[in-house]
Amino acid sequence: MLHSQISDFVQDVVFEQYVPDENFLPGQYGQYLQLNNNLDDADLVLLGVNDWRGAGWPKPLMDAAAVRRELYQLYYWHTEIQVADAGDLKTGATRHDTCVAMQSVLNELLRAGKRVLVFGGSHDITDYASQALAERKQQMEVTVVDATIDIHQENPLPANRFLLDMVTRRPNYVAHLNLLGFQSYLAFPNLLETIDKLRFDCFRVGKVQEQLEEMEPYIRSSALFSFDMHALAHAYAPANTLSPNGLTGSEACRLMQFAGMSQMNKINILSLPSGKDQQGLTAKQAAHMVWYLVDGMQRLVHEKPVAELEGYNEYHTICAEVDTLFLQSRNTGRWWMQMPDKSFIPCSYNDYLTASSNDLPERWLRVQERM
Repeated sequence: MLHSQISDFVQDVVFEQYVPDENFLPGQYGQYLQLNNNLDDADLVLLGVNDWRGAGWPKPLMDAAAVRRELYQLYYWHTEIQVADAGDLKTGATRHDTCVAMQSVLNELLRAGKRVLVFGGSHDITDYASQALAERKQQMEVTVVDATIDIHQENPLPANRFLLDMVTRRPNYVAHLNLLGFQSYLAFPNLLETIDKLRFDCFRVGKVQEQLEEMEPYIRSSALFSFDMHALAHAYAPANTLSPNGLTGSEACRLMQFAGMSQMNKINILSLPSGKDQQGLTAKQAAHMVWYLVDGMQRLVHEKPVAELEGYNEYHTICAEVDTLFLQSRNTGRWWMQMPDKSFIPCSYNDYLTASSNDLPERWLRVQERM
């Protein structure tokens, strides 16, 4: 039993403490999980974390339980996706103890073929999630949504430098990093030059909002998707006091849906802000994002693997003397394009239009550079 393999590291959910009245209503997540909380059968496993010490916050004002309370009151629409709640990770004597325990739990869940959502904790837990994925010794792509770029080498707080640790560790299996939603006035300009030299893709919040659908291919190719709720505007996540500006709630939900639709996706991180919530709105927003992750997973259920070509429309183009094949899924409408080595990478309809105009898409050029 998978539960017994991780039981030393997690505190089981006590469903009774989340019941708003006497019982959950029929069809709500709480009722569904009470009856079906089986890790062995789950397509998605939820794991709460309540350690913010990496960001210098010993006692946060909201925690994973707040998100769970709101999630359990939402209605469970996605009957083709089995969800289970593993409970909360036991907080260690030190931050390092907590993170090592989380890595052990993730290793067990990944070995069992589970997709995992970790919610709560400071954003530096993303690094430990990447180390769990690295146990497979396979190159991977990582996408991070955040208002800041956490590559501050001299900063003593792990939450402010974890990206640097993640991409410089040896051996390293992070082949590529996508940074979405950063706010320019919160980022040191020289950092962007460094990121560009490393061939990482980085998009400020305005670009993400203007071209939200263009972000989907980056998320689709990522094994690890990490969303820091500091990327949201204060109005949509009142516990976030970092900036009044940022993504809207619906934009955040759409990005989580993209992650759910990814066949590459293995681990999702939803890092919570530590400030005081107002009327539970931040927790509600996080719960809605979890709901949309599951919604994306259900949308993916009937899509065939790209390599089989079955279920895809084929479009051949010749641009800049390069013969390129584009595929469009008949199920989800998503696009892929073929690289010179005959592999397919996620792309967008706009990339197809660019190629049809005899120009190589920028996405094609950047991937080819990395190859």
